Amino acid sequence: MAQRTVLVVLFEGVQSLDVTGPVEVFGGATGPGGGPAYRVCTASLDGAPVRTSSGLTLVPDHTLADAPAPHTLLVPGGIGTRPEVPRLVDWVRAHGPRARRLVSVCTGAVVLARAGLLDGRRATTHWAYCDKLARDHPAVDVQPDPIYVRDGHVATSAGVTAGIDLALALVEEDLGRATALTIARHLVVFLRRPGNQAQFSAQLAAQTASREPLREVQQWITEHPDDDLGVEKLAARARLSPRHFARAFQAETGMTPGKYVDRVRVEHARRLLEDTSRGVEEVSRACGYGTPEAMRRAFLKALGTPPAEYRRRFHAPPPASHSHPVTL
Repeated sequence: MAQRTVLVVLFEGVQSLDVTGPVEVFGGATGPGGGPAYRVCTASLDGAPVRTSSGLTLVPDHTLADAPAPHTLLVPGGIGTRPEVPRLVDWVRAHGPRARRLVSVCTGAVVLARAGLLDGRRATTHWAYCDKLARDHPAVDVQPDPIYVRDGHVATSAGVTAGIDLALALVEEDLGRATALTIARHLVVFLRRPGNQAQFSAQLAAQTASREPLREVQQWITEHPDDDLGVEKLAARARLSPRHFARAFQAETGMTPGKYVDRVRVEHARRLLEDTSRGVEEVSRACGYGTPEAMRRAFLKALGTPPAEYRRRFHAPPPASHSHPVTL
């Protein structure tokens, strides 16, 4: 099998982990013959070293002008994407369509959008920049929730570590699950975070309530997804009337109690399906759904896939025997 070339674009103010995360993934992939499956290269406009947003200096392998033709062209993000750099955008506009696969990490999506390469496509970026990307580029269908989005040969990911998730998904597509799992174990990261997993858990997506009784209710919901989590019961725990509680909860967390409960239950069910062998009916009871059909409806609404299919795709197999302990 021919080695695939992955070309990573560097620029001043690039986010270092947007570069090094995917590079470690692709660089750790071994082909059928035992050699590197990817040729990973970096390039900047003039071939000069670049200073990352954290202060590290990265030395590119090439100038963009003499870089090898890539199978996968990867544009990372960082504060260096805030000002428009016409030469960089022009190069990406000219060379992006020639790549077999076009990838961005974090606000690298902004560069792709400026080059017109996301028009008419679904895409994502770091949660803090999704609204701006949608305003500045109305032809792009911005998806604010997923950690990565695939649309044809174009793949965009959310902030920082989501680039590792996307890179692992691309390796799995190219070389199979076993290779991707080996890399994930080596990097001590999860292999199976699906692209449609939200950028935040329910607790992070919601603001933390400022009043202690509401914070306690948030924690109670997380710890007791199988309990009666109706507004009346939750309001009683907060020692508020149901009407006052519902208004205060939404005002302080940014979402209704019902929506928060829905997210917590889906997350809890996901973890049980991924990490245990408990049956779907048992999982549905443990997460407060009552019936498998209720959980199925919740999964289809939140994740676009039923629980059984979710488990098939993301259930962790029993860990292989290792001479050294490996944490996943």
